[in-house]
Amino acid sequence: MNISIKLALALMPVITTALQFPSPISSNDQISRRSAVSKLITSSTAAVASGAASSILMPPGVANAVDSVSQVTLNSKNKKPFPLASFGLQVYDDDTAYRLTLTALEVGYRNFFASVLAGNQKGFAKAVKASGIPRDELYICGSVLSNRVNGEKAAYEKTKQGCLENMSAFAAGNIDHLDMIMLDYPGPNDESIRGQWQAFEEMHSKDKTVDDLAVSNFSPNQLDAILVNPDATKPTVNQLPFSLAYHPQGILDYNAKRDILVQSWSPLSRVLPRYGKTLDAIGQNYGKSAAQVGLRWIVQSGAAFSTQSKSKSHFEEDLKVFDFALSDEEMAKITQLAAAGVL
Repeated sequence: MNISIKLALALMPVITTALQFPSPISSNDQISRRSAVSKLITSSTAAVASGAASSILMPPGVANAVDSVSQVTLNSKNKKPFPLASFGLQVYDDDTAYRLTLTALEVGYRNFFASVLAGNQKGFAKAVKASGIPRDELYICGSVLSNRVNGEKAAYEKTKQGCLENMSAFAAGNIDHLDMIMLDYPGPNDESIRGQWQAFEEMHSKDKTVDDLAVSNFSPNQLDAILVNPDATKPTVNQLPFSLAYHPQGILDYNAKRDILVQSWSPLSRVLPRYGKTLDAIGQNYGKSAAQVGLRWIVQSGAAFSTQSKSKSHFEEDLKVFDFALSDEEMAKITQLAAAGVL
């Protein structure tokens, strides 16, 4: 099962009250979320670089610090750039995670989302160690699931436990510091969310084992439960099921207004079966596949993405989404394929 579907199915009652996410679909209808690589592209034609940069609408703190068309600096001002494409490990054993991580590293991935829900953080960490790639060249994100406990104290304790469990798992590959830690879901109320965030704040400022803090599946009000405290560390990323098949009005705006970057955890779900022919026709103008066009639409809309694959050819294919730019007309046509809806 895709971790994206697993997340949606496991916690749909919590999510729908806040964001009205699309209903989960059966595995028979679900196309695998293929991976996309964040290789740090240092050169491209001037025309492509100019066209891509001008069409990306990032949050204010991000837009002013774009290093290239494939990476940004987050609102934390962390000197390490955040690649817009990430490999998100799925639900498989540690051996599979080890093998796929090595493949992803080989073809150029440098941003990794190793969710606790995938259950294979140890396999991932061991692959990082075995690769020999310097740790400072990688951006690694773990996650904590603590949304089922109620109350500030209980949420704090559960989240604190999750932070420690992440570090224990990553230690299998001698990883003692994370670039990002993410809340997989918000707690059931504002008090619980503040408890969750307190544990993250301590991991960041007291334990000093993580640089950036992030959230997933947070609504505007849930973000504000954190931001109401002017001294709180601001979330850098909000991971959402944003795609051309699901892009309700305002989903990017409410995050951009808070200087938070949206990262899609479901960039190709329901996209290729429904809109593949149109995307493929557009892709022929650039020698690109339907999947590449779908991913490029996300980037030019102003978001990042995390996808997965078990095929080296798909890893390589999805790497090549930062060397072309869709026209305004093509962006509009793609956007109109699915009704935007309202949050």
